Amino acid sequence: MEFRKRIEELLHEFLETRKDLFLIDLKFSAGDDITVILDGDNGVSLQDCLDASRAIEFNMDREEHDFSLQVMSAGLSEPLATPRQFAKNIGREIDVLLTDDTKIEGELAKIDEEKITLILRYRKPKDIGKGKMDVEEEKEIPYSEIKKALVTIKF
Repeated sequence: MEFRKRIEELLHEFLETRKDLFLIDLKFSAGDDITVILDGDNGVSLQDCLDASRAIEFNMDREEHDFSLQVMSAGLSEPLATPRQFAKNIGREIDVLLTDDTKIEGELAKIDEEKITLILRYRKPKDIGKGKMDVEEEKEIPYSEIKKALVTIKF
C-alpha cells in the first residue's frame, strides 16, 4: 500500500475510535515529514496527540519507509476551517476576513451547514440630535465568502 494512503488510513481509523476529535490538516513534505493538526469538540489534550501519534507510528515500519511525525492541536492562531470548529466557538468573538478583503468582528451567534451568523455591536450617530447610540445587529456570512476566520484573543 502506498505510504501516504496508509498514513491517511491509520489516521482515519484512529479518528473513528475518537468521535470527539476531528482532522484539520494533514501535510506531507517532500522529505516525508508528516504534520497532523487535530481539533476536538472539547479541545485536544497532549494525551490525544500522543494517542494519534502512536496509532500511526506503531503500525508503520520505519525500516520500510523512514518518516518523521508531528501531531498537534489547532491553536488559537490557526484559522477556523470547518463548521465543527465554528460550532465549538459559538459565543466567542471572532475576526472574519471576507473574500473581498472586508474585515468584520463580532460574536459568533450560530452556524448551520451553509453560513455563520455574527452579532455585530457598534455605536453610530443618532438619527436626530447629537450623540451616538448603541446598535446590535445580526449578519449572516456564507462559508464561501470567508477567506479567514480567527478567534479574537482578549486579555
